[in-house]
Amino acid sequence: MRSRTEPPRRPRGALGRREPNQGGLALLFSGPALLVIAVTILFPLGYAVFVSLHRYNLKFPVKPFIGLDNYVNQLTGFAFWRSLGTTAVFSVGAVLMIVVLGMAIATLLDQKFYGRGLLRALLLVPWAVPPVVNGLLWKWLLDPGYGVVNGLLSQLGLISDYQSWMTSMPSAMIWVIIAYAWTHVPLAALLLLAGLQTIPGELNEAATVDGATPLQRWARITFPLMMPTIMVVLIFETIFALKVFDVIYVLTGGGPGRATTVLGWQIYTRTFLQLDFGNGSALAILLGFLTLGIAFLYFRMLNRTHDG
Repeated sequence: MRSRTEPPRRPRGALGRREPNQGGLALLFSGPALLVIAVTILFPLGYAVFVSLHRYNLKFPVKPFIGLDNYVNQLTGFAFWRSLGTTAVFSVGAVLMIVVLGMAIATLLDQKFYGRGLLRALLLVPWAVPPVVNGLLWKWLLDPGYGVVNGLLSQLGLISDYQSWMTSMPSAMIWVIIAYAWTHVPLAALLLLAGLQTIPGELNEAATVDGATPLQRWARITFPLMMPTIMVVLIFETIFALKVFDVIYVLTGGGPGRATTVLGWQIYTRTFLQLDFGNGSALAILLGFLTLGIAFLYFRMLNRTHDG
């Protein structure tokens, strides 16, 4: 019989051995992943913050500590706010196009018809195209001399002469948004399709019996139940759009003039063309904080939608 003062024994396993320390075992197995995160994320982020606090320009040998001067220079400069406005125009246009087209395609693929499975598989093709290849593809399609877009619009009688779409506004921004959205619509459509398939069919059947039109069923049943999924798509696509670079690099190079100079392109030119790593790192950190703030607002809205 165990004494009352005797400390309780640790539970043993099925074979009589003491169970291992679960916390230590979890840390052991997650150690390689934590090491990869530290090497690929935490160290570069910390080094970027360190560089942003110095006058770090490869044209000059001295790199003194200047504190927050790089951040002040960006926030008080016209170039930052101009590129921020361009980023906002691009992001809003791209995200709206992606969500609207994604919802339309998801609604179509949610219906029962012959060949639906093949169409779902083909939907993945644009998403699988690398971003740079996508930019080169659209650069060929929009070429002012032999581009397919000019040829098609000319055959339809919509234009009289071939246009140079990338050298004028607002056509440059519009086509950059279209080229970017082309590769992102499939992911949004698949996420929205998964959300549509979680809606019980009985709800729409009952509404149909009660005499509700398709538009009324979508507005009063589908859309409210789809709000959490739509918010998730908005979070992902907004984050992706804010840091766009590759399509801008291939199609316009930030032009015409600075009409498509988004923050990602501004960071590239300041860092790798002007070799001003201090200001370039400060710009990147500011973009990170901007993305984090917008993601936080989205998550707040998502929590309110879920609670409601």
